[in-house]
Amino acid sequence: MNTLVILLGPTGVGKTELSLRIAEHFQSPIISADSRQLYRDLPIGTAAPTAEQIARVKHYMVGTLALTDYYSASSFEEDVISLLPSLFQATSTVIMTGGSMMYIDAVCKGIDDIPTVTPEIRNAIYAQYEREGLAPILKELKDCDPVHYEEVDRNNYKRVIHAVEICRMTGKPYSSFRTNSRKERPFRIIQIGLTCEREELYDRINRRVDQMMNDGLLEEARRVYPYKHLNSLNTVGYKELFKYLDGEWTLDFAVEKIKRNSRVYARKQMTWFKRDEEISWFHPDREAEILAHIQTLRGK
Repeated sequence: MNTLVILLGPTGVGKTELSLRIAEHFQSPIISADSRQLYRDLPIGTAAPTAEQIARVKHYMVGTLALTDYYSASSFEEDVISLLPSLFQATSTVIMTGGSMMYIDAVCKGIDDIPTVTPEIRNAIYAQYEREGLAPILKELKDCDPVHYEEVDRNNYKRVIHAVEICRMTGKPYSSFRTNSRKERPFRIIQIGLTCEREELYDRINRRVDQMMNDGLLEEARRVYPYKHLNSLNTVGYKELFKYLDGEWTLDFAVEKIKRNSRVYARKQMTWFKRDEEISWFHPDREAEILAHIQTLRGK
């Protein structure tokens, strides 16, 4: 049976190199499940695969978007599900790796068919958010969709805004589009989670940020600075350096903030992933055990 092996885990845990070796073992391409690696102008800050790594293993869903392009977990589901049949013609095992929780869930379980928001509505509501803050948008959500208002994380402005975008565009409550029904997939899914002790993970994250700075992250942030208002750049690494470029922070302080916010994001990722009982967890150094586990499940 065709099998999609998903190698997931928190930022900095070591997914990239291990995914390359596993892909080479199965003679498989790699699909990136990283929502920011899709943007071609952000290779350093998103730790996108290098030219050398792409030469080793063919990658999909890397560097395909401009910063101004709209994309979502629903778009990712559609693109990956459309791509897989052609990949399975060449190999029965395909590797997908990344840490974008909703993107991975969209492929594994499906996502509700929520309408795509028009640029006009998106631009208008983000302009309102910049002018007035989140409070009036929260009030609008409470008025148009009290059900989702009670469920949503009201401190997560992106989720609040997205719900109101849908309400404005369709005239219907955002919650009316959410069925939470799992979609059946015509292939086997094996989820491998990478984890390690917190101190080791934090050390990996800190060293990776230092390496990104050595590789030119500040110069990359400076190049995309004119687009800093875009949602594609509301991400760890860039928003901190934008504070430095704005003259609000020193460079050393911005780098320490990148490390801290990366560690916070890693904790959020692990909280999300730990809810999924279908994930089997391994230390990233346990390559032989991971391969044996995949072979066992593929044989069933």
